Amino acid sequence: MGKCDFRVGFGFDVHRLVEGRDLWLCGVKIPHELGLLGHSDADVAAHALSDALLGAAALRDIGYHFPDSDPAYKGADSMVLLAEVCSKLRMAGWEPVNVDITISAERPKLSPHIPAMQARIAEVLGIEPDCVGLKATTTEGLGFTGRREGIAAQAVALICRI
Repeated sequence: MGKCDFRVGFGFDVHRLVEGRDLWLCGVKIPHELGLLGHSDADVAAHALSDALLGAAALRDIGYHFPDSDPAYKGADSMVLLAEVCSKLRMAGWEPVNVDITISAERPKLSPHIPAMQARIAEVLGIEPDCVGLKATTTEGLGFTGRREGIAAQAVALICRI
C-alpha cells in the first residue's frame, strides 16, 4: 500500500478551573472569575488541537514536545506552542487543511467569543477562518465540567502532504 496524501488526527485535553488565573481558549482571553490551571497558560482547546495535529502526522503529543517538567514552558502562550506544532508538521511534510474543536464548559458562555477564537486559530495555522470549526457545549450539569470544576476540549484535524 502506498503513502496516503491525507491524514486525520484526534486530540483531547482537560484542565481544572481555579481562582487567580486568566481563562485562555483558542488564544483569546475570556472574561471569567476562574482560569485554567496548568504549566503553560492551560489553553485546553489549543492543547487538544495541538495533539490532533501532531497525532495526524504521527509526531507523538504535546507533552513529548513541550514537557511540563521543562521550566522553559512555564506560563507559555499556547498559541506560540501551536505555531511550533505547525512548524514541526511542515518540517515533516504536512500542512493543516481544516480543524474542528468542541469545548465543553458549563460557564462562561462562549458563543460571543467564537468568531475571535476561530480567527486566532486560523491565523496561527495559516488557514482560512471557515476551515476552523468551533463549537461550545455544556454537559447539562453532569460530570466535572457540569460541576464547573474544569473545561474539556476535543479536536480533530485533517492534514495533507505538502
